[in-house]
Amino acid sequence: MQELDPIDKKILGALQKDGRMSLADISALAGLSPSPCLRRIKIMEKAGIIARYVAVLDQAEIGLPVSVFVSVKLERQREEALDKFSKAIARWPEVLECYLMTGSRDYLLRVVAADLSAYERFLKEKLTRLDCISSIESSFALKQVKYTNVLPVA
Repeated sequence: MQELDPIDKKILGALQKDGRMSLADISALAGLSPSPCLRRIKIMEKAGIIARYVAVLDQAEIGLPVSVFVSVKLERQREEALDKFSKAIARWPEVLECYLMTGSRDYLLRVVAADLSAYERFLKEKLTRLDCISSIESSFALKQVKYTNVLPVA
């Protein structure tokens, strides 16, 4: 990993808050002229520190207000079962996040849906059809208290 200096951290902080910020504004915040600022950005992109640029959507405004946290336990934690599960999850757009976990459950997923019926369809048509799963436990989010995709780089 590349060592980030305070200027790099200012650049990353600015880009995380607004990925469409102009180079002139980023440069001013970082205390650099535009040319060396752009050079640093390109270096961080090439190094993979800046992975991509995206638009962050409001899930409720686009018709996906339901968030479900799904704990999955596999029948066995063998490599082939882990691979099969990972490949299936990667194909499903409803799954926004998936983590291999320690503890009593093997995976934790964050799934979005338009409503309870849409989540039920996801369960019946996709998740429960994987034969490597032993059990599934769903927890519905009542209210989002905090959400951020801004990493604390400063």
